[in-house]
Amino acid sequence: MKRLDREEKAEYTLTAQVIDRDSNQPLEPPSEFIIKVQDINDNPPQFIEGPYKGSVPEMSQVGASVTRVTASDADDPVYGNSAKLVYSILEGQPYFSIDQTTAIIRVALAGMDREMREEYLVVIQAKDMGGHMGGLSGTTTVTVTLTDINDNPPKFTKGSYEFHIPEDLGIGKPGGRVKANDRDIGENAKSTYTIIGGDERDVFEIVTDAQTQEGILRLKKPLDFESKEFYNLTVVATNIRADSITGGPYMDQATIKVVVQDSDEPPVFTKPSYLFDVHENAAINTVIGAVAARDQDATHSQVRYFIDRHTDLERQFNINVDDGKITLAKPLDRETDMWHNITVTATEVHNHSQISRAIVAIKVLDINDNAPEFATEYEAFLCENGKPGQVIQTISAVDKDNPSQGHTFHYRLEMLNNPNFTIKNNLDNSISVLAKHDSFRRQKQETYLLPIVVTDDGEPPMSSTNTLTIRVCGCSREGIVQSCNVEAFVLPIGLSMGALIAILACIILLLVIVVLFVTLRRHKNEPLIIKDDEDVRENIIRYDDEGGGEEDTEAFDIATLQNPDGINGYLPRKDIKPDLQFMPRQGQHSGPNGVDVDEFINVRLHEADNDPTAPPYDSIQIYGYEGRGSIAGSLSSLETASSDSDQNYDYLREWGPRFRRLGELYSVGESDKET
Repeated sequence: MKRLDREEKAEYTLTAQVIDRDSNQPLEPPSEFIIKVQDINDNPPQFIEGPYKGSVPEMSQVGASVTRVTASDADDPVYGNSAKLVYSILEGQPYFSIDQTTAIIRVALAGMDREMREEYLVVIQAKDMGGHMGGLSGTTTVTVTLTDINDNPPKFTKGSYEFHIPEDLGIGKPGGRVKANDRDIGENAKSTYTIIGGDERDVFEIVTDAQTQEGILRLKKPLDFESKEFYNLTVVATNIRADSITGGPYMDQATIKVVVQDSDEPPVFTKPSYLFDVHENAAINTVIGAVAARDQDATHSQVRYFIDRHTDLERQFNINVDDGKITLAKPLDRETDMWHNITVTATEVHNHSQISRAIVAIKVLDINDNAPEFATEYEAFLCENGKPGQVIQTISAVDKDNPSQGHTFHYRLEMLNNPNFTIKNNLDNSISVLAKHDSFRRQKQETYLLPIVVTDDGEPPMSSTNTLTIRVCGCSREGIVQSCNVEAFVLPIGLSMGALIAILACIILLLVIVVLFVTLRRHKNEPLIIKDDEDVRENIIRYDDEGGGEEDTEAFDIATLQNPDGINGYLPRKDIKPDLQFMPRQGQHSGPNGVDVDEFINVRLHEADNDPTAPPYDSIQIYGYEGRGSIAGSLSSLETASSDSDQNYDYLREWGPRFRRLGELYSVGESDKET
């Protein structure tokens, strides 16, 4: 009834039964019929996963596998040859071949070079019916890429290079670049550079730039044009990876000629450092030593010498700018500075920027110019009950000088026949002071001063007189000092500890009273009227003081202008009787952040201009307060009992032209009044 398609349904199962037409009753049990659809070749082969990509190393042998393709046929593979496929190459010969049955693509041509051609497009056909006539077919494409192998050596762009490098080029700085190209790619194209000849002094090195694969020639040691003007180097570029065919790395060789250019170099000292010595008693302008430097350039410029004064802040030394002789400028003292380290600079005459430096160490040699003295400030104690010959103090001396054979000191008493004391040499550069008798008493003499002369054995000998202070004290039987004050044996005329404490307390009390008095004086100078911090009139200047003008706001006390009756409200004017009652304004207070005087004045000016009861002239309304109980009373003439006609203003004309007009305004005749 319909067209059959085995690929959609290969088998049908039918159920049939014979039924009586009249009674519609079955005449037999149901029977099944299986109908199988027989296949015909009506579906072509298809490459489901196509198009394909494959790769194979360049220079591969014939038969090397590239990739495998797979085609499928929807026809029945069991019945007939409708699904039997055969593969063939339509395009891509003679480079590749394909197995008809397995569909494996292989290399068919040896020696394929990636550098010549890297990519190939191969067309594969799959045909059913075993490839016979009448079979259906399908095609796909395979892109085959040849992968790189290291089959090309690096090659320098030139056989020889020449670089001109200045002799003052810094260590590690590049002097030139070489490049060896490699037709391979990736790791197979990477090379390293090596110097194999011409660098006997190990002056140069060559490294590879990882980004550009160039060889960078750098300095390992300084160049010197005067010693060698050029170098001939042999450089080799070698592949990092070994050759896959020969097993050894590829390489190429080139020569580099380095020409050293002469540069203006600083002078060179004969030695990097100098050591001189001088006696500390050397005279001014004594020659201590000389330094020397030479210009190594071909010009052989003259050299000038200087001392870096940062290393000789006291200007102890001078140097001759022409011959480098160092002389003494100030006297030396070994005991102050034993060593002086200065820096000497050498500069070319024609190029002051070329400077070299050398360290000069000057050792100050000692002479015997210091007298020995006591090692410390001695204070000896002598017991009253001591026996004659008792050791009072052991004394040693020191000397700032430092003789090579060491110190030897000699001691003697300034008074050779001292009746009270004597000395004993301890044979170790020290002496012991001894008492001659036992009759020392504090009541008789409390302190003894014993001058002792100490002399060294230098050339010439130096000596000094040092005084030993010996105090007579009371001691216990064991010889322990208990009291050295003579006050214990005289009348107690001194002050006791309690008296000292009482005096100290009185002094402290007096200081407190003085502080309180000063504080009260400061508070008394403050104004009696308490100013409100928010009073907007704090910058109004007091008019009974001429002051320094309107900008002087420090020499006035604003409290004198304040009316205690009108601080918190409006104070009506008393000099006029307005016809219209004007509502009094409320007192304005400044905000928490202080007073805006400008805004306050503008508001008061606006209110005065719009107040119909205000006089037509300028008037400060609130600030006319004169204080309570004034004998003069109000200065205003608006409320006086006398009229204008009772006043005589003729005297105003005698005050000058400025008041003449004012007198005319107030001196009005009867005719003017009637008018």
